[in-house]
Amino acid sequence: MNVMERMKSIGSDKKIADFIVKQKQDYEFKKNYAYARAWEFFNECEKRGLNCHVSIGGLDSITLYLFLKNIGINVPGISVSYLEDMSIQKIHKELGIERLKSAKKKDGTHWNKTSIIQEFGFPVLSKEIAQKIEYLQNPSEKNSTIRHAIMTGETGEYGGNRKDTRMKLSRVWLEKFGGYENKNYSKPDFKVSSKCCYYLKEKPCDDWAKENNSVPFLGMMASEGGRRSKSLMINGCNYFGKTVIRSAPFAIFNRQDILKLVLELDVPIPDIYGTIETDVNGNLFTTKAQRTGCSMCGFGIQLEKKRPHRFDRLYETNQKEWEYWMKSCYKNEKGEVFGWGKVLDYIGIEWR
Repeated sequence: MNVMERMKSIGSDKKIADFIVKQKQDYEFKKNYAYARAWEFFNECEKRGLNCHVSIGGLDSITLYLFLKNIGINVPGISVSYLEDMSIQKIHKELGIERLKSAKKKDGTHWNKTSIIQEFGFPVLSKEIAQKIEYLQNPSEKNSTIRHAIMTGETGEYGGNRKDTRMKLSRVWLEKFGGYENKNYSKPDFKVSSKCCYYLKEKPCDDWAKENNSVPFLGMMASEGGRRSKSLMINGCNYFGKTVIRSAPFAIFNRQDILKLVLELDVPIPDIYGTIETDVNGNLFTTKAQRTGCSMCGFGIQLEKKRPHRFDRLYETNQKEWEYWMKSCYKNEKGEVFGWGKVLDYIGIEWR
């Protein structure tokens, strides 16, 4: 069965259409829906003998943690907190979030931001795009079909023999990173990777979950887009699969819904976000960062059209750390030492 046949067999088109209808409902509907789905998940986990926890990072998941407490679901929160901005770490500490270490390497030491970049490459553009570039950088017989789809959009038999699909890298990134497959395109002298989240966040949280027989509540929203958006639309807020069990009560929320809930629950807002204000159109916004992540993460940097962007804000809060990440965190195969500055130059992002 190819991908298209599988999507048809599970009625994906109808599921996505139904999900979009829910996304268009008002705030009170969405909040009540999140309440119902959260309790539905918690009760089903109890029946299955499973514990629950909240995987916490920035403002969205902090809000989820406090929302669950507000509706009577008292479960622990976990985080690889040291990866976050200092102001987020402060809130985690105040809330009593259990702080985890990153995954261990074979030698028994823990992965850190520097070792991840040096070993695997820079997390740039998006997790999905970075993974595609990884395939191009590491050609093999096993990934030849995928690489062909990335270059041409042609999926082959498994993908339903479609042409011009979203598997193809956009023209602008093909020109920058397609040189591994086609000499008419360029290629950089640094590696790109999507593995940072796995070793720094996902694996330690997964390991903790296994040790504690626990499954996560996640603060994901389909409105944020990215590789998980379609999965949320098809599988819904609560998913009980063979290998994955998770709940995303805020799946149908948008940014406005989250910020309304932050104000309603009086959620402590980390300094990196600034304050929540209302624009001339009546829309809520945070005066500083809209999203946050690791200080060395470049996922989505190309979408930040205005300065100051995330690396500018790092300069404002920690100039010493900025100097390191921008100028000396990486050594390429030629022995040249540089950092995010060269990467941003390559993809056309101003940073000086």
